[in-house]
Amino acid sequence: MAKKNIDLAVVLHDDCDYKDWLVELKERFYSHRLKASCATNGYLLDFYWKLGRDIEAKQYTNTYGSGFYKNLSQDLKNEMPGVKGFSPTNLKYMSYFYKLYAPLQANCPQLADNFIEDLYIADIQRVVAQNENRPQTADDFKLLFLIPWDHHRRIIDKCKGNMDKALFFVRKTWENNWGRDVLLNWLDTDLYERDGKAITNFQATLPAVQSDLAQQITKDPYQLDFLNLREKYDEHDIEEELVNNVTRFLLELGKGFSYMGRQFRLEVGQQEFFPDLLFYNAHLHAYVVIELKAQSFHPSFLGQLSFYVSAINHQFKTDIDNPTIGLLICKDKDNVVAKYALDSYKEPMGISEYQLSKLFPKDFKSSMPTIEELEKGLKDNRE
Repeated sequence: MAKKNIDLAVVLHDDCDYKDWLVELKERFYSHRLKASCATNGYLLDFYWKLGRDIEAKQYTNTYGSGFYKNLSQDLKNEMPGVKGFSPTNLKYMSYFYKLYAPLQANCPQLADNFIEDLYIADIQRVVAQNENRPQTADDFKLLFLIPWDHHRRIIDKCKGNMDKALFFVRKTWENNWGRDVLLNWLDTDLYERDGKAITNFQATLPAVQSDLAQQITKDPYQLDFLNLREKYDEHDIEEELVNNVTRFLLELGKGFSYMGRQFRLEVGQQEFFPDLLFYNAHLHAYVVIELKAQSFHPSFLGQLSFYVSAINHQFKTDIDNPTIGLLICKDKDNVVAKYALDSYKEPMGISEYQLSKLFPKDFKSSMPTIEELEKGLKDNRE
């Protein structure tokens, strides 16, 4: 830690290693900025990554304390007038960025330099697509250079040093092309803890690849806080609200879902049946039947859902479609009971809970007048 009676700026400027590093940073920055038009965001992030790496390696913060960032910021601005991005706060984020993901590079030490050099001679999409047999660590490291820096700052803030959680949001941002506002929305939920967590029998009922994909599209619980429900609601109320807010529900379900219909009519024998909601998932190439229950899970619920899944398979599934999946979303569940109940079914099904954030009293009345009340008021005034 720097002593109070020492002028840190003077000490640093007398440090030959520090001065050489400043010159190197200046040259490196201008080199990267020149090439940035070829690989957009990647070169800037590469510069930030390596600057963060240098800060950690040189240990200036341990020697001079937190005031080091302020001095480095001013020196970089002096060396490169008009260049933005070197505020003390942003420099700290570069250090956090490197420290958070450093374990990825530790497993593949040549990966950072190789990937960025590839960007110099090729477009991002091709670099990401090639070497598909590379380990997951390599793929994850590549993605770090493909999302905006501001997104990284938001992820760093919310993930608090949890690399796995941070990588989860990096992947989701890239896969779904999330803008900043959408990312912030998901960061404020517990998506990481919920994603792929439904109780299912997919491993026993689907081929390995499809069972993994099917598991990934589930959540537990589903956040339905966008629904406006009164106390003592039932399944019909939930269903109606979900249809009224189908765009929000599709966002909660995740990428690849298309809405097919509500109370989808099925003719089986001489009878008619109506599943609550029917979707198609383009990534799974499969229909997804969703049944809603405004009560705790009971094993008997699966019999109805299993029947709907079988009926969709027989009547709508084509040769290019994968087996239909059933998803039961209920108020709450006992996970052990849910697992035991699923064991006796050959149809692929999952069980999740839902969460609501607000309920209106049963006799709740909006403070806004209805159209009829407005018309009556105008008529009374005229009279």
